[in-house]
Amino acid sequence: MYQLWDALERAKSLKWVELSHPLNNESPYWSGIPEGSVELGKVVFDWGNPMLECMIQTFKFPGQFGTHIDFPGHFVKGAALSDRFGVRDAVFPLCVIDVSGKVAKDPRYAVTVEDIKAYEAKYGAIPDGAFVALRTDWSKHWPDMNALSGIAEDGSENFPGWSLPALQYIYEERSAAANGHEALDTDASAEAARAGDLACERYVLSRGKVQIEVLCNLDQVAPAGAVLFAAWPRIEGACGLPARVWAVTE
Repeated sequence: MYQLWDALERAKSLKWVELSHPLNNESPYWSGIPEGSVELGKVVFDWGNPMLECMIQTFKFPGQFGTHIDFPGHFVKGAALSDRFGVRDAVFPLCVIDVSGKVAKDPRYAVTVEDIKAYEAKYGAIPDGAFVALRTDWSKHWPDMNALSGIAEDGSENFPGWSLPALQYIYEERSAAANGHEALDTDASAEAARAGDLACERYVLSRGKVQIEVLCNLDQVAPAGAVLFAAWPRIEGACGLPARVWAVTE
């Protein structure tokens, strides 16, 4: 009788994949964030209180913590923050570009336009409003911060990510709405070192787009045809927030 309820029953018969990491007080975060910025699940009202039999906790965390969404104001002064993005901005057709095989051979690999065109030759053009996720299988390093950063003996960072031409392609040649990845940063480490900046992330956010970092389980999602859902706390003026992200896939 009701089309949306029928659609929900159909969706429930499909595969639902968690794309966000669990968080606790030992979860890694960027070294530039001061110590003491994470305090999860601190009990401030405990069982046995005569006022009310219940438990209440407080949660302290940086916006860029674990699987998280970045808003344009994270890198662009005066740009849109969390309150500019509503519920219609939290659901996307999902395209998963798989470069995990290349990353296994070169941990500094940056996805290319040719990689994306090869994807499109197989699965069709990236649709308008898509969320384009980069599968590298780098999430398997979670929660080891040194492994996530790819710290080498010389202290350098080595991890995969985006290249600027690849991002320009999905946003300027296609009309993607957002992008995401498994690594801690948008830019592959080699790209960041070459630019002397996180130029890829700056590009995405300067276009008024959002991105979701530190995704996981992209190996469990169909390369095309899935739908990504993202949810985050409705906190005004945030430049980034931890996010719960999942996909519904065939």
